[in-house]
Amino acid sequence: MAEPDFRAVQYQFAAHLRDPRNNPPPSNLERRRTDLYCELAFTNVRNFVSDNFPVLRRLHDDAAWEALVRDYFARHRNRTPLFSRLATEFIDYLVHEREAPEDPPFLSELAHYEWMESALRMTDAAVDPAGIDADGDLLEGVPVLSPLAWPLSYRYPVHRIAPDFQPRTAPDQPTYLVIFRNDRDEVGFLELNAVAARLMELLRRDDAPTGRAALLQIAAELSHPDPGVVLRGGEEMLRQWRGRQIVIGVRTAAR
Repeated sequence: MAEPDFRAVQYQFAAHLRDPRNNPPPSNLERRRTDLYCELAFTNVRNFVSDNFPVLRRLHDDAAWEALVRDYFARHRNRTPLFSRLATEFIDYLVHEREAPEDPPFLSELAHYEWMESALRMTDAAVDPAGIDADGDLLEGVPVLSPLAWPLSYRYPVHRIAPDFQPRTAPDQPTYLVIFRNDRDEVGFLELNAVAARLMELLRRDDAPTGRAALLQIAAELSHPDPGVVLRGGEEMLRQWRGRQIVIGVRTAAR
C-alpha cells in the first residue's frame, strides 16, 4: 500500500474509533474487529474520565454520562498522548467545546476542582527550607506560603456539589478555597472567607509584606473601625495555616 493511501486509511480508522456513528470504517477491515477496537478505545477513555471526575460522574445517569464522554471523544483533539494529562484535556473540552444547554452551569468548575487533588499529588514542586524560619514571628516576619498550597476561586461552591445539591445560579460571592499537601503527602482542602483569600493573595506576591503589614492593609481596605480585631484574627489564622503546613514559616534575611 502506498504511503499516502496508508495514511488515509489510518485517518479514516481513527475517525471511526472516535465517532463510529458518523464515520464509517475502512472498507477493507473486518467489521467485527473494528467494532472491538471501538469498544476498547471508548471504554478506556470512559473509565479514565470516570475515575478522575467521580463527583461529575455521580451527577449523570449512565446514558447521560456515556453521551458526554462520547461527545468529548469525538469532538476534542487532544494535544498530548500522556494519560496523566488527559484530565486537563477533558476540562479544556468542557470550557471551550461542550455545547449542551442541559448541562449544569458549574460543570467545568467542578471538573477543575476535582482535578486539583490529582494535580497536587503529581506535582514536582517541593518545600525548600532554605532561608525560612519555621518558628518565626508570623506578624513581624514575612510569612512564606508552601509551594504545595494552591489558592482556588470559583463562582460556584464546588466543594459542596453533590447529586442532592446542584445550584443553578451562582451565589453573590465567589467561593475561595486552598488545596494543600503536607509532609506526609496528605492532601486537604480549606474554605477561605474573603479576608483569608485577600491575605493569601498578598502573601503570594514577590514583594510580600510582613504579616502585620498585610493585615493592616486589609483592615484599611475594609475600613474596619478596630484594626486590632483584624490583627488578632489574622494572627490566629496564620497560626492555623502554619499548623496545616499552608504556611511553612517566615522569610529570613538570607532568603
